[in-house]
Amino acid sequence: MKNIIFVAPPAAGKGTCSEKLTEKFNYKHISTGDLLREAKNKGDELGRKIEELMNSGALVSDEIVLTLLNNELKKMDKNQAFILDGFPRNVLQANALEDIFKDLQISDYVVIYLEIDFEKALNRTLGRLLCPNCKRGYNKDSALLKPKKDGICDDCGSALITRSDDTKETFEVRFNNYMNETNPVLKYYQDKNKLCRVSADNNIDEIMQQIERVI
Repeated sequence: MKNIIFVAPPAAGKGTCSEKLTEKFNYKHISTGDLLREAKNKGDELGRKIEELMNSGALVSDEIVLTLLNNELKKMDKNQAFILDGFPRNVLQANALEDIFKDLQISDYVVIYLEIDFEKALNRTLGRLLCPNCKRGYNKDSALLKPKKDGICDDCGSALITRSDDTKETFEVRFNNYMNETNPVLKYYQDKNKLCRVSADNNIDEIMQQIERVI
């Protein structure tokens, strides 16, 4: 199986795809957000620094993220395929990640860009539901992703919530900022012949079929 770097605008379905790939093919899902939260919770010097930055609203430096990512990749079994989620966001990060891959002799990877129409992404966002306990995601407007019982998590029985920032105004800003920031990253990987575009406008089963053909 190829290693995967997911690049996707908000509500393209990256989280759902990662979850299904992990279940079916035993991928290791590496989220830079999760790495930062885990490091923060350790309470050591680095953790306290990350907590201070997060609490102040400042961005965590690329240096810290790259250190955490490098450490995570180093401790993994060489035969374990992984999904990288949330990184890189710009060309400088992509270059730094390429250096890590060279050091660790990682070359068999594909960058999957989930393309989605703005209106479809917006509608998905406004229908999203989240379990605050086990973090499983749902969508009340999707036959495949809605919970079996309205408002209740299938896995743990907790009451589902909506994210406070899942509004039309906030989503439009997030979507446009992401697209402007990410276009140079797509060109970077296109030039390396590592980019594959997958339509995320379809339902999750069709999206997964496209991805499985790539990996």
